[in-house]
Amino acid sequence: MKKYFWVILLTYFSFCTTSLITNKWKSPNIKTSKFNKVMVVAIVNFTDRNLREKMEIHLVEDLKLYNISAVSSYQEFGPKYFEDLTEKETIDKINSAKVDAVLTIVLLDKEKEKYYIPGRVYYTPYTIYSRRFWGYYSTIYERVYEPGYYAEKTNYFWESNLYDMSNKEMIYSIQTKSFNPENTENLAHDYGKVITADLQKNGILK
Repeated sequence: MKKYFWVILLTYFSFCTTSLITNKWKSPNIKTSKFNKVMVVAIVNFTDRNLREKMEIHLVEDLKLYNISAVSSYQEFGPKYFEDLTEKETIDKINSAKVDAVLTIVLLDKEKEKYYIPGRVYYTPYTIYSRRFWGYYSTIYERVYEPGYYAEKTNYFWESNLYDMSNKEMIYSIQTKSFNPENTENLAHDYGKVITADLQKNGILK
């Protein structure tokens, strides 16, 4: 009984995630690093502050679950954290927070598409069929048909890069696709879990 319970549970969680990895890269010279503090920086449309904040906060909290010290740039510096700053000013601002690694979240693309959901036909048992016209006609007539309809789904395409601030070099990059999340909270939650799990799996962060 326990065996079937775990099979059902694992199947359930496999269908719950909305984010899947499409591509990733890591530096060939990378070694497992212990950064003192990782800053998460979401680069999303500045008009969507809720999405930016949620994406950063969830990733920060998921990093902390692995005992990685992390902070959100949104919470650290506010909504206009790097606006109109030069490269030097931006780096100085990051250094002032005693950050030695930066993990970016970039929304590469967002697309909406319509798809058709066909209707369903429920068949009555074949034993009702008859050689006579009325037997056939009445059986077909009693089929229950649900008409099809169009629905819309939204897909998000993301990229996250991890930079070692000691040399400003990128040491890890991952691209994902989020399939039609129910809301911003679920989108950010699933994304954070996918990224942190892959960082640990590949030995990028201790």
